Amino acid sequence: MKSKARIVIIGAGIVGCSTAYHLSKLGWSDIVVIEQGPLFETGGSTSHAPGLVFQTNPARTMCVLSQETVKLYSNLELDGQACYYPVGSMEVAWTPERLEELKRRVGVGTSYGLNAGLITTNEALDHNPLLSDKILGAMFVEKDGIAKAVRAAEAMSTSQITKESVDFYEFTKVTNINSINGRVTSVETDKGLIETDMVLSTAGIWGPKIGRMVGITVPQRAMQHCYAKTIPLKELEGQTEEVTHPVLRHQDKAMYFRQQEDVYGIGSYNHPALPVSANELLDYEMAPVSPSIKSFTPEHFEAGRVDTGDLLPVLKDIELTYKINGIFSFTIDGFPILGEWPQVKGFWSAEAVWITHAGGVGKIMAQWLDSGDPGIDTHEMDVARFHPHNMDEKYIDIRASQNYVEVYDIIHPAQQMEEPRNIKLSPFHKSQKELKASFIESGGWERPNWFDSNKMLLEKYDIASFLRSGWENKEWSPMAIVEHLQTRLNGGIFDLTSFTKVEIKGEGSLDFLNYLASNDLDKPVGKVIYTSLLTESGGVKCDLTITRLGEERFLVVTGGVMGLHDLNWIASKLPVGSDIEINDLSESMTAIGVWGPKSRDLLQKVSSVDLSNSAFPYMSSKMMSINGIECLALRISYVGELGWEIYGPMSKGQALWDSIYGQSGEFDIVPVGLAAFESLRVEKGYRLWGNELSTEYTPYESGIGFAVKLNKGDFIGRDALIEHNRAGLKKILTCMTLDKQGVVVMGKEPIMFGNKCIGYVTSAAYGYSVDKGIIYGYLPVEYADEGRKLDVIYFGENYKVTVSAEPIFDPKNFRLKT
Repeated sequence: MKSKARIVIIGAGIVGCSTAYHLSKLGWSDIVVIEQGPLFETGGSTSHAPGLVFQTNPARTMCVLSQETVKLYSNLELDGQACYYPVGSMEVAWTPERLEELKRRVGVGTSYGLNAGLITTNEALDHNPLLSDKILGAMFVEKDGIAKAVRAAEAMSTSQITKESVDFYEFTKVTNINSINGRVTSVETDKGLIETDMVLSTAGIWGPKIGRMVGITVPQRAMQHCYAKTIPLKELEGQTEEVTHPVLRHQDKAMYFRQQEDVYGIGSYNHPALPVSANELLDYEMAPVSPSIKSFTPEHFEAGRVDTGDLLPVLKDIELTYKINGIFSFTIDGFPILGEWPQVKGFWSAEAVWITHAGGVGKIMAQWLDSGDPGIDTHEMDVARFHPHNMDEKYIDIRASQNYVEVYDIIHPAQQMEEPRNIKLSPFHKSQKELKASFIESGGWERPNWFDSNKMLLEKYDIASFLRSGWENKEWSPMAIVEHLQTRLNGGIFDLTSFTKVEIKGEGSLDFLNYLASNDLDKPVGKVIYTSLLTESGGVKCDLTITRLGEERFLVVTGGVMGLHDLNWIASKLPVGSDIEINDLSESMTAIGVWGPKSRDLLQKVSSVDLSNSAFPYMSSKMMSINGIECLALRISYVGELGWEIYGPMSKGQALWDSIYGQSGEFDIVPVGLAAFESLRVEKGYRLWGNELSTEYTPYESGIGFAVKLNKGDFIGRDALIEHNRAGLKKILTCMTLDKQGVVVMGKEPIMFGNKCIGYVTSAAYGYSVDKGIIYGYLPVEYADEGRKLDVIYFGENYKVTVSAEPIFDPKNFRLKT
């Protein structure tokens, strides 16, 4: 065994082999892959997975990863045998609700570049004559199919380029991972020690066990899943090809199916979650069949057998031969776990990855390891997204189990997990409950979505034309309309406690932050600066504000959900041995937004400082006292109105709320929730990181080039921006309005020019102040000219949209700055 390696990859399943293969293609050598079982039937999930590949996913990055996977598998073969069979897929509708959902999914697939379409019952029967004619239709995706994952892993690992770069060690157990001062130094195995400063865990269901070796909780849970195969079917007699029927999903009953020569494979999620603790997972030599296979539990398959007979009558009561409970991983949010852990430098994970995405994940992990940039937006799957409460074992069990049970459910994008809840509460949560707030969870925080205490406003405004029905009416309330309008008319009070608040101070802080930021932070003390932090390639890594509190002291404020992502990015750039302090104040500092035309009147009544425009201009900050509570006030607004963000001690948060809300009635200012917050944001054209802003687009493409100062000196991403500008913009974030009043779409819908999809909706809302449906999306510049007529497809219906100048509301920022 080698004693040194550039990287040690733990696990020779499809993800580990794909990453090693792609690293080899990038010119790496001295790669070691350690596998506890045999190559390449390792005993992990790769070995028993039936191989169905459905590329459609509501998350764009997941869809891109599946498309990359299909490309990879399609170009691999082993001993003349294919690694991928592009037979297509069908997701059938058994209910009218599912048929409507399939219309939405066709739109999502189209948005992300798939050839997806809705087909009739008869067309579905043409693809698979075994189907019942009771189905109402189906979604067909042309290049979905069956992956032979073990074959693909072997094909990659035995290719010439991999053989020259990678050493595989089978039947070798990792016993420990050593680190010094928070950095990986070596890997211990039962066959010796390997010195390395880089470890990638692709251990699949054993991922949490490997994580514990470096003190990290990997928030995933292994789950049992019932799968069986039939005896040979007379209807398939003589069939010798691996597969000819499209792969099949019966999501109304949580079932899937695949033909394999003359038999059918049947998988069922239609049973309670059956988690398997890490301690229950056996070593390879101890497992009766395979470590990732447990004994079949027929009681959990009973409902599935009935549903199978209904959908595929020839399988009714058919004898089953191969029967297993296969084990594979579910995470707390349904996304893989990718990236380098901030807690231990050099320790990386690529876990909870299904066959569908494994090829693409291997490619981006190789790019990430090689250059520090995965090449696509990975924020939804980055290990840096996890908060401490996400690492609680009970939390992991509950959330992973819920994701298993709901894997095929129709999930509304605003639908909330029911538990665990009430993990983090603002100090005035009780007051919000008394105001009949409806809460959603965000980053562990309970945040008001709307307040039923505002019902009296329903009679104040004529909102009949704004009311919704259907999909867009779910997880929604007309309170969102009146809270929006009341904010524009008088003002609103917003709970911003969940914001991430970080103090950065010490000698060199200005230079350090100015090197990270695209904007110039060398401004007078008290100035609030909006800026992006960029990747080396010029993409937007973080979107935040930085307030200069002193010569070498700053307050960074960013969103709550991705706050740790931003904090970890900043901390990762801190020079070794630096005296700069980074202090996360999020748990000790509350925040309240007071925004609207009368916000100055309200705050002037309760505060100690002059709030006039000349004394307290836009994008500035001051300390103030509110009824004896010392607070930091930032004159900034995310809704496009006059207003301030008020930051005070968490311990005095209730008193701060009482002081502000207690005087709000005089000015007819009301508490406002996130639903109105979102429509106010979109109406004003403010970008949201993760929707409009990501590492895949530069500030110039995103329309925030005003916050870039190329002439301030060097900063991360500057050279790339200069090169991008030299090449010219190819795509640009564009505002569009729906021609028909009252129409609401929800986001991710395809934007069409004729029959050509040219983009998709990144954010959508109804602009109640301008009486227009508003959408944003990235368009090729040749289609982004003002007045251009395009279409957006929503649940299979085409709606005309017009490219509009932005912002639509208060384009000259008069309300914001006076």
